[in-house]
Amino acid sequence: MYETNFKMLTIDEAKAAASATELAERHYALIAAEDGPVSQGTTGKGINSFLALSRDRALAQAAKVDAARAAGQDLGPLAGVPIGIKDVLTMTGSPATAGSLILKGYLPPYDATAVTKLEAAGAVLLGKINCDEFAMGSSNENSAYGPVKNPKALDRVPGGSSGGSAAAVAAGFAAATLGTDTGGSIRQPAAFCGVVGVLPTYGRVSRYGLIAFASSLDRVGPFTANVKDAATMLQVLAGKDPLDATTSDQPVGDYVGALAKPVDGLRIGVPAEYFGEGLDPEIRAAIERALDGLKSLGCTIVPVHLKHTAYAIPTYYVIATAEASSNLQRFDGVRFGHRSGDSKTLSAMFKKTREEGFGPEVKRRILLGTYALSAGYYDAYYKKAQQVRALLTRDFLEAFESCDVIVGPMTPTPAFRLGEKTDDPVAMYLADIYSVAASLAGICGMSVPCGETAEGLPIGVQIMGKHFDEATMLRVGQAIETLQNAAG
Repeated sequence: MYETNFKMLTIDEAKAAASATELAERHYALIAAEDGPVSQGTTGKGINSFLALSRDRALAQAAKVDAARAAGQDLGPLAGVPIGIKDVLTMTGSPATAGSLILKGYLPPYDATAVTKLEAAGAVLLGKINCDEFAMGSSNENSAYGPVKNPKALDRVPGGSSGGSAAAVAAGFAAATLGTDTGGSIRQPAAFCGVVGVLPTYGRVSRYGLIAFASSLDRVGPFTANVKDAATMLQVLAGKDPLDATTSDQPVGDYVGALAKPVDGLRIGVPAEYFGEGLDPEIRAAIERALDGLKSLGCTIVPVHLKHTAYAIPTYYVIATAEASSNLQRFDGVRFGHRSGDSKTLSAMFKKTREEGFGPEVKRRILLGTYALSAGYYDAYYKKAQQVRALLTRDFLEAFESCDVIVGPMTPTPAFRLGEKTDDPVAMYLADIYSVAASLAGICGMSVPCGETAEGLPIGVQIMGKHFDEATMLRVGQAIETLQNAAG
């Protein structure tokens, strides 16, 4: 039975602290004691979630919050709240490595829009958080700066690629963190670490300042200790951004206010395709209990079919790798990041820089994407994948004609052991079976804790909502959270 003594911090608890400066200092002390790798002399758990700390910037912001509080001024919704930023988002004064050696030491000249919005709301940004290299991975074992441990089970992975962000919330190092989700990289780590993770609708949150993996799939979203905090974070992050042409001008809902509305009368879609062979029995039972709980609150359970689910993983891994092979061309040693010094020609410098700077998983995906886009195979792979993507999107649109949200398992298994799947990338890819379809369709989704296995490993339930209907999704998430808290 897994047991840890970490305690998560909520946004309300953080805002209630007498001094934002003292709170930030306490969190830096906790990170110093428990987070650094054991190889660096840490005496605690060695979670390895933070890569760089922005102490000067954080303490300056905390001092502003304390001064505003003392002056009786209105405080922002995140005033004094300690928050961590996944290291694929730019933040001036802090390295932006994307978990890769090719960007080691790179200091970006501008802040990501998400970073700007958080600070405008009063957040205290503690630093940059570990992740799989260029957000490519499902276990946070692909980081050039070492794997992250799951605070709920130290011999298990925290998930990926935003595993460090999930772990930092689960360990209480931060009240909230930012992650990114391309094919499940917020929702799967949230499930593995027992926290809340939200995937906003594509275009709901700005990607400006995000180091791109797959531009038609990448999204920025929050990790928090509970659903109310997730709604608060999304309220701050959402909205049109003139610096990101892919953001939508759809009105931003009152996500926090929506949580007060009851869920009775809502139609809950349950896809048969998400309950087939390979689903862990304990996870199945936990999801069924969550559905029974929603039914007891007055929701109607509606069977739905997402009939092209079996094609979601191959479709995702063609499109995502194709976009990655294009996006990662910019890392050539010329403009920023690592440059190989052992080259006599420009082409040799490009080759050596990438050989030295990219890790094996990134190289694998670049090769897959380049192959899918090559002249002889473009129609057979990339074009076909885009056609199937349209079918997957249509599946969701048709399902949402008969339901308000779709509920199912987030992952087929609980968190697996560190090193268990590193030699079998296909097994790692197949674990994304329940997450990639929502990514391809552009809809919103979230993972909410809904119990534990007999061993004490967290289980997450997945809730998927219609495009730009995060409010209803969050309502259902809070209902499940309330039921879970009542059950103990």
